[in-house]
Amino acid sequence: MRKSQLYSGFLGPLVAFVGIWTAAYINRSWWRITENAISDLGRVGLPNNWVLNISLITTAVLIIYYAIGLFALLRNGVEKAGVVIFVLGLVFLALIGLFPEGTSPHYYVSWAFFITAGFGFLIAGVGALSSGKRAFGWFSAVLFVTGWVLAIWAKGHFRGVAVAELIGAVTITIWHYTLLLRVAKNIQ
Repeated sequence: MRKSQLYSGFLGPLVAFVGIWTAAYINRSWWRITENAISDLGRVGLPNNWVLNISLITTAVLIIYYAIGLFALLRNGVEKAGVVIFVLGLVFLALIGLFPEGTSPHYYVSWAFFITAGFGFLIAGVGALSSGKRAFGWFSAVLFVTGWVLAIWAKGHFRGVAVAELIGAVTITIWHYTLLLRVAKNIQ
């Protein structure tokens, strides 16, 4: 794996969260985390919608570049399959930016991102379990379950879905950085 791929993996989630918080700040007069969706910040026709949409696309490109290097390091077929599914989730993340709220594919690509990225990291965790990386495998499974339980709880307790979406995004990010740190430690 190239150092540029590690840096890309590190920067990817930061770009997304800076984009989300910047878009939320720009739209603070009407946007509420408990009443809206994150996608409301990038909807068609909204001034400055590019702040969210470009950050999501950029994040996807950065992490896909990192994942290409990661894939080359993995030896276990199940872990590799999980990373491929995770990358598919990142493609859907880019599609959220390309098809913002107000376009017909938006709803589907949004759900597809959370489902495929989540199941991708779960499958990679199962692969880690089977290749002797038990702590990381169990961590992945517990994180997956915890993230989904909290997101479903939030969806039922808030008028909007932004809290549930952020729980999902933070869960994916925690897994991503945990794996990235393990990889960085092993290749130095």
